[in-house]
Amino acid sequence: MIVLFVGDVVGRPGRRALAALLPRLVDAHEVDYVVVNVENSAGGFGVTPAVMSELEELGVHCYTSGNHIWDKKEGLALLDSEPRLLRPANYPEGAPGSGLHVGETAAGIKVATLNLEGRVFMKALECPFRVAERLLAGLPRDVRVVIVDFHCEATSEKQALGFFLDGKVSAVLGTHTHAPTADERVLPGGTAFQTDVGMTGPYESVIGMKHDKVLRRFLTQLPSAFEVAKRDVRLAGILIEVDEATGKARSVERLLIPHES
Repeated sequence: MIVLFVGDVVGRPGRRALAALLPRLVDAHEVDYVVVNVENSAGGFGVTPAVMSELEELGVHCYTSGNHIWDKKEGLALLDSEPRLLRPANYPEGAPGSGLHVGETAAGIKVATLNLEGRVFMKALECPFRVAERLLAGLPRDVRVVIVDFHCEATSEKQALGFFLDGKVSAVLGTHTHAPTADERVLPGGTAFQTDVGMTGPYESVIGMKHDKVLRRFLTQLPSAFEVAKRDVRLAGILIEVDEATGKARSVERLLIPHES
């Protein structure tokens, strides 16, 4: 089976690129299951009901997120009402939503998606390694295909989780830094890995934001409202061929596809 994972969708430019390119990719590669990170999809920060309604038309099977999922108050209720929208599983008990979802392909193959957040240079959350271990142990035996979105700042932490889960999941895919890395591969135990899938959004920017706004903050250290950039929009993703009988990855293909909005 073929799984397509799409990296952080940033604002309206990212949503437009996703809407234009996703159906073509699904058809061209005969994709069976689609996972999209949407934590930056509403104006670059968070998600809203209106944005989710827009994305609903695209046939995405599961939506992952990260630390910005909390940025839009109107989007928080979605975490409890929409089981396909995940927040990182290692937030404290009492946080809305869930970090794990089990869906199915059209052919009835079960696919688990696990969302985790790193701790290095980020929040002091529960250990993502131990949380992953615990949640994976609780999956039904017939769930063999498992995709992990590790939303994380440090490349070392992402790579460490990849090796920690090698042979236990189908893929460990890094998100958050918005810069696609060229290290996609299948690890020795059969787990597909990429340190960061990259963003689906404007690349003439500083991680999706207009560079003049970001430069002002760096140069003056004063608050400056960020604004989503508009130029050089691309879709970043990764295609993973998975043996559905074992859950092990056979191959990976990195994608970075231009879209003129």
